[in-house]
Amino acid sequence: MPPEQPYNGRQDADAPLGEIVNRISINASALVREEIELAKAEMELKFKQLARGAIIGAAAGFFVLLGLIFVFNTIAWSINDATNNLWLGFLITTGLLFVFAVIGGLVAKRLFEAGAPPTPDLAIEEAKRTKEAIEHPEVQQSADA
Repeated sequence: MPPEQPYNGRQDADAPLGEIVNRISINASALVREEIELAKAEMELKFKQLARGAIIGAAAGFFVLLGLIFVFNTIAWSINDATNNLWLGFLITTGLLFVFAVIGGLVAKRLFEAGAPPTPDLAIEEAKRTKEAIEHPEVQQSADA
């Protein structure tokens, strides 16, 4: 079998129809394989970036949690010193923690709803261009001229 070459209308005008169909089939399957590889590579890169961000964010969140424990403990004891009532200081601090938890939950919900799932945008765009070129080859030929 001769080496695979891309279809060239001028070169293949005299080629038998079976050979032209065979080349188109080979080119189409190669194109599909390349599109799949592009999508895989793009998704892999996005997932690696998400994983790194999640790990670093989790470490930062842990240190913030430790700091907040000390901040709220300080607030509770400060209220105790001001009012001379231990339970009131811890009750006010607990109420503040629940308010912050509700605010954080609402912000997180909004961010999750706004965030798009990771998609292979480049591969999708390339597939759209390929489909357009196959459906309207005359546009591609006029652009090449």
